[in-house]
Amino acid sequence: MPVPVLVLVPAQWLAHPSGPCHTGAPGMAERGSVMRCDGDGRGPALTPPTRITRLRELQVTDRAALDSLLDGARVAHIGFDVEGHPVVLPTALARTGDSVVVHGSTGSRWMRRAAQGVPACLTVTVVDGLLVARSAFESSIHYRSAVLFGAFTPLEGAEKGAALDALVEHLVPGRGREVRPSTAGELRRTMVLSMPIERWSLKVSDGWPEDGEEDVAGDAWAGVVPLREVAGAPRPAPDLRPGIPVPPSVAGLGASKPEGMPGGG
Repeated sequence: MPVPVLVLVPAQWLAHPSGPCHTGAPGMAERGSVMRCDGDGRGPALTPPTRITRLRELQVTDRAALDSLLDGARVAHIGFDVEGHPVVLPTALARTGDSVVVHGSTGSRWMRRAAQGVPACLTVTVVDGLLVARSAFESSIHYRSAVLFGAFTPLEGAEKGAALDALVEHLVPGRGREVRPSTAGELRRTMVLSMPIERWSLKVSDGWPEDGEEDVAGDAWAGVVPLREVAGAPRPAPDLRPGIPVPPSVAGLGASKPEGMPGGG
């Protein structure tokens, strides 16, 4: 079953007005990932294309829809050039107002490179369902996919601390109030980067199968299978002291009961 793909490109392409943003996979002429565009279609000339040229009805320019996607995702992929080679790396993210923040070790080669302000893109994709058509060609996925273009800036001081708090709150809401503060040494070994939400694209696929008349007249089933993320039962660490209960932050993730505990919920 062919599905849309995301393609990140070398940084030198990002500096060319005719360079690609996202392209579709072979054989996906009707339902491939097409060029993503930013929210208003305007910007400096030396940037990726900013308007969808295929399946334009899937473009979404509502900033609230972008924020909803960023706030619901835990992982982003960051693409940029490292010594002449394209690199795409996954990392946790959090949105803080009009910026997206990521973090990592100060010893990380890619973090140090991104901190130099090189052109970069950040992508987030959430799969919401499977679109099951009456043919493999028309089958696809329901997804929300965003691309942010820009550069990262290192954060320090109070901004750095607030960004780290936002990351913890985004991943496990309420956990920051249950654990000790980061030590000075831990903060020194941690780098936090911020990218402004200024140039972005958002594409949403949420329609029904578009089968031809002959296929509709056939016997094959067609429809949509929704998908959702569900938290499993918490698994206590092997060295967890007896008597320490599952904290509210973990219980709030939606698990029914901790692994290994008896009884109903």
